[in-house]
Amino acid sequence: MIDLRSDTVTKPTPAMREAMYRAEVGDDVMGEDPTVNRLEEMAAERMGKPAALFVASGTMGNTAALLAHCQRGDEVILGDMAHSFLYEAGGMAALGGINPRPLPNLPDGTIRLDQIEAAIRPDDPHHPRSRLIALENSHNHCGGAAIPPGYFAAVRELADRHHLKVHLDGARIFNAAVALGVEAREIMQHVDSITFCLSKGLSAPVGALLCGDEDFIYHARRIRKMLGGGMRQAGVIAAAGVVALEQMVDRLAEDHARARRLAEGVASIPGFTIDLERVQTNIIFFDLAPDRPAPKEIVARLRERGVLMSYYPGEGFRAVTHCWIDDQGIEKALEALKEVLAAPVH
Repeated sequence: MIDLRSDTVTKPTPAMREAMYRAEVGDDVMGEDPTVNRLEEMAAERMGKPAALFVASGTMGNTAALLAHCQRGDEVILGDMAHSFLYEAGGMAALGGINPRPLPNLPDGTIRLDQIEAAIRPDDPHHPRSRLIALENSHNHCGGAAIPPGYFAAVRELADRHHLKVHLDGARIFNAAVALGVEAREIMQHVDSITFCLSKGLSAPVGALLCGDEDFIYHARRIRKMLGGGMRQAGVIAAAGVVALEQMVDRLAEDHARARRLAEGVASIPGFTIDLERVQTNIIFFDLAPDRPAPKEIVARLRERGVLMSYYPGEGFRAVTHCWIDDQGIEKALEALKEVLAAPVH
């Protein structure tokens, strides 16, 4: 199967499996797992932050970050297309008593600065306290948009004027950095904390890192425990993360090139519509022209031909490239897309 539903479907590489087999382990809750410690040090260095914390997932990392930055009754300003607003089970509210203040995401993944500033609450007992601005890069549901460092610098200046913190959901931060031709730390210098995933384009089987200053990570570690995320001999899985950071970052450019090839191929098929300018990383969205088969039928027909894709009402088909999709897979997917539109409607 050519699985383009997400880069979360990646499997560990042979080098990762070997590293996991040979991993030196200890009790991480006691701070004694050398492989976890090494991974956290590598992550902190990559992000230009003093400290890092290994967590089970990006969602856990984001939730721990929001709970560490905010108190109950505080408010976080974020985009209405943000993963932490749409797809993290309302954890900030359910677990932290944090009020989300969603603002419209622009097509490039940003939020207008004037709207952020207007959303900051006055010091009034009738209002929740504005405490945090939460951003995302690359931006999943804005077509994998890679947001440049200059935007984060502008948000940082605004946040400092109003004494707010800034958190970044950087689940795919390395995709953004590679697309922009910068180091991740160039973006990170403008935010207080970041969560990034190992289990998407970096192809590790599980895990994410939360990075920030030492005091922040100290508090986040306690919250990780509350969330049930204290793992014992976690070096077995952290070992795959070490390989991911050493071997899988630079090759993300290959995924971007294949996403571009797929997008250009889709654009050449009558019956599909796509905005090629929005294809920046490894995620593409496209849709059907009018008078075409129902999207669910297209998804089913693709599956019959060995190609898996997702469809999101109001957004379109979503295809995500990753290290297990090669050039041949892209061509197979394009051939399947041509066939499903040519097939008679049931």
